[in-house]
Amino acid sequence: MGERPYESTAPELVLDIDGDSTVMSPSREYHIGRDPASDIVLADARISWHHAVLRPEGGQWTVQDEGSTNGTFAEGRRVHVEDVGPGSVLRFGHPADGPRATLTAPERPERPAPPEPSPAPAPSPSWPQAPPGSHVPSGPGIPPASQVPPSAPRPSSVSMPAATGTFRQPTSIRPLPTRTVRIGRGADNDLVVDDLTVSRRHAELLAHPDGTYWIHDLDSHNGTFLNGQPVTSARVTPDDIVGVGHSAFCLVGSQLVEFTDTGEVSLDVQDLAVTVDRGRKTLIDEVSFPVGEKCLLGVVGPSGSGKSTLLNALTGLRPADRGTVLYDGRDLYRDYAELRRRIGLVPQDDILHLQLTVRRALTYAAELRFPDDTARSERQARVDEVIEELGLRQRVDQPIHSLSGGQRKRVSVALELLTKPSLLFLDEPTSGLDPGMDRSVMHMLRGLADDGRTVIVVTHSVLSLDVCDRLLVLAPGGRIAYYGPPEDALGYFGFTAWPEAFEAFENDRDRDWAGQYRASRLHQQYIAGAMQRPPLPDGAGTAAPPAPPPKAQSWGAQLRTLVRRYTAALSADRTFIAIMIALPFVMGAMARALSEGRFGPESTMNVLLILCVGGVLTGAANAVRELVKERTIYRRERAVGLSRSAYLMSKVVVLGVITVVQAVVLTLVALIGVPLNAPGGKGVLMPPLVEITLAVALLSFTAMMLGLFVSALVRKEEVTMPLLVLLAIVQVVFCGGLLKIHGALVLEQLSWLIPSRWAFGAMGSTVDIRKLSPTDKTADPLFDHTVAAWLLDMGMLVVLSVVLGFLVARLLRRHEPVIMRK
Repeated sequence: MGERPYESTAPELVLDIDGDSTVMSPSREYHIGRDPASDIVLADARISWHHAVLRPEGGQWTVQDEGSTNGTFAEGRRVHVEDVGPGSVLRFGHPADGPRATLTAPERPERPAPPEPSPAPAPSPSWPQAPPGSHVPSGPGIPPASQVPPSAPRPSSVSMPAATGTFRQPTSIRPLPTRTVRIGRGADNDLVVDDLTVSRRHAELLAHPDGTYWIHDLDSHNGTFLNGQPVTSARVTPDDIVGVGHSAFCLVGSQLVEFTDTGEVSLDVQDLAVTVDRGRKTLIDEVSFPVGEKCLLGVVGPSGSGKSTLLNALTGLRPADRGTVLYDGRDLYRDYAELRRRIGLVPQDDILHLQLTVRRALTYAAELRFPDDTARSERQARVDEVIEELGLRQRVDQPIHSLSGGQRKRVSVALELLTKPSLLFLDEPTSGLDPGMDRSVMHMLRGLADDGRTVIVVTHSVLSLDVCDRLLVLAPGGRIAYYGPPEDALGYFGFTAWPEAFEAFENDRDRDWAGQYRASRLHQQYIAGAMQRPPLPDGAGTAAPPAPPPKAQSWGAQLRTLVRRYTAALSADRTFIAIMIALPFVMGAMARALSEGRFGPESTMNVLLILCVGGVLTGAANAVRELVKERTIYRRERAVGLSRSAYLMSKVVVLGVITVVQAVVLTLVALIGVPLNAPGGKGVLMPPLVEITLAVALLSFTAMMLGLFVSALVRKEEVTMPLLVLLAIVQVVFCGGLLKIHGALVLEQLSWLIPSRWAFGAMGSTVDIRKLSPTDKTADPLFDHTVAAWLLDMGMLVVLSVVLGFLVARLLRRHEPVIMRK
């Protein structure tokens, strides 16, 4: 920046900002902003990435605001373009207390004295340093954190241990406790943390008689962390950091200091590599780049260049095999248990139940992500906040499926913003959108970054890259072909349009794109010169799999929320409701027509077959799509603490109730009022109609579990319907009503795995089908009119249901993030 030459008669000026002086030559312009590549770097949170530019024009200087969020001010008024000169005073970000800049004429001493050779001592390498020329905000009497070593704490000067990142200003300072300090969200705590991810009573810091301090977790929902690791009780030393929600606490001298992660964090990616096939294939190859605070980074590249792999590595869903990701100076992989809740991820596919309204979807998400002790009013207030922030107020009562693609993506982003993440990642957010919606979504992300987040977006679209602060271009093989301002990218590659650049990547795969970039000045300016590389702790760069996240809600609370949400989603699906109501009546009517008003030998087999087929179809059809269609939702919710068993049980409970009711209706429509001709008019243990109804209900439930098994097994929703037809055919063939199963080698053993085999046996046992319709097919001990035979048949249906449930849980594990497969 600032390299464009000027021929100007403007005077030379001295720009002074908070004690840092810059002599401005009239031969160039000077850019001001938070971008480390700016000529004058301001680290104040109110400053935009590219905030303003001082430019010589003719015989004078002008200041031009570059569309900053919080504005540039002269004499208390906001300006866009203003003439300035000696004596001018400017404010950036706020008219009263923003960074203050004064312009003066340079002094010309007759005899400039040479500086004394007294080099300042080098800062401790264990402390992150502010970028050269940056202005780090600090409170009264509190210097920036990067300037205070931990070995010399002073009452009015506090700083964070290096392992905790680059928090620059304490949120609160208080004397160390003499007995106990209770920390939590509730107003009755000694130290109140206003954060919905914090439990009402979260933890206690205890002073022991021997002068040591201990942190005790009070059975909090999201956990208490010491140096990034979850603890229940541990000693705290001055070198330690205690994490509670978005807050961090450390002991400095005789004080307890709190630092809050406000979202303005940086990300340094160092030598990241991802391999598969035991290291034989490289997906990401030694990738390094910095991402500044409040930065919007676009990631583009041809298909197969590793964009999604990089996203998974940066979010910790699939940690890299080598390398380090520094979250504001902290090793993300090492401290992932604590930092994971500060990361939001919006996958390419929708992570919402489309049948729900916007408000209901966000409300259920808030219930799952916030602790049990969060009041309904607190959750609703946070939902209202993100609705306002994303501009969804006019859409809150509209079903999500009726929204446009851009609005739907806004709802997905709103869901992730509920927990106030500092890092927001998006995978192909503009996929399938028209150019207008594409630009709208990208401008939304620009606003989110300006509001105090670091946003990284992977995209195939190149229509709106100009709104990004930085652009990362990955070449085939997962290497960096370019990193820098988006407006300079095409010029660097020597093309006028992006299609030409992508075509070159595909046609010239042997070209060393990464080596060419490393040799360029852009690499030195935007990566090598901008990376902050503090010494990493032992073990950094060798990412061990982090522990699964704590569950925000208890298992029972999760189950209740999931059941209510699933019920609401199904009840809003009118097609599902229509099929659910019609199917048992249609199948029951068919069975009744075959009975011809009686239940004699002629129609016995046919009626039982229809009941078997109806039971299987009602159960399996209800469930065969339910897991595969929600796979993206499940993966994301599992990554933030959803219980696998609670999720599966919610499906079993809701679908089980529906299926059993359908089975009862099916059986009653088919058989009520029909003489069943059981021996003596009695079943084995109960009236025949009750026993047959129980058999059909249990068969339908088992078929529902079989449908869930298929849904967890397949990869695409489209293949479930053909498999449903195949399941129905298999049930008919192996039930024992059409073929002689007993005594047939292999066939009989296979039939033990078929639910209809046992259900047909139970119904045959009830009506004593061996005497009612004596044939070779009914000469089967499963049809014995005895208590033992009937209980065996029913018991095997229960066993099959349990086994199928176990298999579904194992299959669900395959579709979870790597970090959750425990």
